Amino acid sequence: MSFFESFRIALRALTANKVRSALTMLGVIIGVAAVILLVAIGSGVQQEITGQIEGLGSNLLFVFPGNFSGGGGGGAGGPGVEIQKRFNMDDAQLVQRRLGAEAIVVPVVQGPAVLKSGNRTLRTTIAGANQAGDQVFNSTYVAGRHYSRSEYSSGARVVMLGATPSKELFPGQNPVGRELTVNGERFTVIAQLAAMGGTLSGDQDNQIYMPATTAQRLLGSRDLSSIIIKAIDPKKIDLIKAQTQQVLRPKFGEEFTVFTQEQTLGLLSSLLGTLTVMLAGIAGISLLVGGIGIMNIMLVSVSERTREIGIRKAVGARTHDILSQFVIEAVVLSVSGGVIGIALGWAGAAALTRFVPTQVTWWAVTLAFFFSAAVGIFFGVYPAWKASRLDPIEALRYE
Repeated sequence: MSFFESFRIALRALTANKVRSALTMLGVIIGVAAVILLVAIGSGVQQEITGQIEGLGSNLLFVFPGNFSGGGGGGAGGPGVEIQKRFNMDDAQLVQRRLGAEAIVVPVVQGPAVLKSGNRTLRTTIAGANQAGDQVFNSTYVAGRHYSRSEYSSGARVVMLGATPSKELFPGQNPVGRELTVNGERFTVIAQLAAMGGTLSGDQDNQIYMPATTAQRLLGSRDLSSIIIKAIDPKKIDLIKAQTQQVLRPKFGEEFTVFTQEQTLGLLSSLLGTLTVMLAGIAGISLLVGGIGIMNIMLVSVSERTREIGIRKAVGARTHDILSQFVIEAVVLSVSGGVIGIALGWAGAAALTRFVPTQVTWWAVTLAFFFSAAVGIFFGVYPAWKASRLDPIEALRYE
């Protein structure tokens, strides 16, 4: 019997039980759609964060307390580092004096905050810096201005609002010039920032920005979260990194880490890439479940059609013919489910673009399709082999 004849018989058998065939495909459809959707989210987030880091330029250094490399002061490392010593304002000023006009040094203070305006309350994050923060970070002002050097020096109670606090506390209004309380202290709003989205430091839209000196007093701590350094000449970034390490090493030894943007980008790409593969693997489990479902239904089908198999073998059908028919049925189910799953996954990724960044990758689509086909072959072979090995006499007597 030719392949096309086997294919025709397989299709006829599947269409004879449309509901059962559809339910069998459902596991594969969900698995393929999940793989494509989760990989699209992982890839989209990775692309967006990479773009944001690259958009900052190639001349930034990120200095963190704690040794993230085990080799001291300059490598890439991972989470879970126990921080023994933390930076303070004196450390940032010392670095600025050493680097001079070659770089801009920005001390960064971060911490939780509760905002209140009238009867509205919002939990957010404080991001404190100095007057030079506006020259380092890319910010777009909807209204207002950055805090001045004198406001930084005096620890003035002035605050710039991200997009979320502006929207939640002052809906439909210009917040500049208005007052609100931050952790119980009254502040004056001097700026409203445009929406920026999520970045390395979290959701920048749900943040407020104030002088680092003010933030330290408000949080009751003299510590800095990090020090950001912008090299005036990007070609001198390695020299500035070495000078920064030289300045901080006498006090901190190996208990600090300096990341260049390239190192930061490589580390994040590696972490996000691993996360994307993990998401794909988790979603792939549902494909295995779908494959088991296919095998289960094919075994039921073999039992139901035992007499038919006996008749076919009695009139001359070869073992190969029976085997190929049932394998074709399983592959048709899995491939059809794979195609539908790809379409649903692609549509789901497009729909989610409004809420999270997504990017459908060709390798995820290809992997999902061929994996679904392989599932059909793998889980369809045993039922097909079982059908092909039936004794025609016993099959004819089967009720």
